[in-house]
Amino acid sequence: MNVISVAAGFLLDIIIGDPYKLPHPIRWIGSFISFQERAVRRIFKGKALILGGALITLLTVCASAGIAFALLYAAYSINIFLGIAAESIVCFYMLALKSLKKESMAVYKALNKEDIEEARCAVSKIVGRDTQSLDRKGIIKAAVETIAENTSDGVTAPLFYMLIFGGVGGVVYKAINTLDSMLGYKDEKYIYIGRIPARLDDIVNFIPSRLTALIMIAAAFITGCNGRNAARIFLRDRNNHKSPNSAQTEAVCAGALGVKLGGDAYYFGKLCHKPEIGDDINEISPEDIPRANRLSYTSAFLTITIGVCIRLVILWLKR
Repeated sequence: MNVISVAAGFLLDIIIGDPYKLPHPIRWIGSFISFQERAVRRIFKGKALILGGALITLLTVCASAGIAFALLYAAYSINIFLGIAAESIVCFYMLALKSLKKESMAVYKALNKEDIEEARCAVSKIVGRDTQSLDRKGIIKAAVETIAENTSDGVTAPLFYMLIFGGVGGVVYKAINTLDSMLGYKDEKYIYIGRIPARLDDIVNFIPSRLTALIMIAAAFITGCNGRNAARIFLRDRNNHKSPNSAQTEAVCAGALGVKLGGDAYYFGKLCHKPEIGDDINEISPEDIPRANRLSYTSAFLTITIGVCIRLVILWLKR
């Protein structure tokens, strides 16, 4: 692993963002998962789909890791500079900081135009819940929550694994994350086939989500948000979610902004009862979306800075 590649990939994401019009490895992974799901559902039925989900997980992770390793090994074998360039591009593809800001700010712009339908359409692209009946407050909450959660899932968690394991680590993490996003639901269709992907995603995000929450508390002080309240709400509400990880950064964000997040939401037409996170110190407003993005960006820069410094110190100590 070359720390230069991780830093370069991060900078590319900041400058360019997600290249929607170019082939994307995450879409390839998603297509591979869909292909396997169709095959598995023809073979396994009922609770046996747990085994099918485990098989999909194993094949997806192994194929993703194997292809990434082979490509990077070949690039480094030819030339060190080609290897660094290839790994930089791989790292760039694994990050989604600029795209998270772009998509969430589309919600913000629609709300400022008082176009609720456009805002619902924009927020539907970044959240998993039903958005057809969301009111103005619900749209803002959904956008802020996804910024907080995806700061970890889409940025700092892949950075964490890439700083340790290089580009291959980032690919493996995103493969697991994609498995969870496609199969890890708890409705009747996915309750069995998605069990292993969901559990594995919980495991790989356990440490990154908590580290990100601590870094986001620091970011709250830096950006002029309520850092003390961010820490207080984190300690109080960090477990107010069915997922062991999602509320970690949501709690910090809610506290930093002084708003209440969470609460009941509809998924696939069914009401899902969820605990609330934070306090109504301030009335939630569209301006909380750019504020949440500032928290997200600052957290990402702190993560890459701390990570690169640690890696450089380790390299220096090994000399």
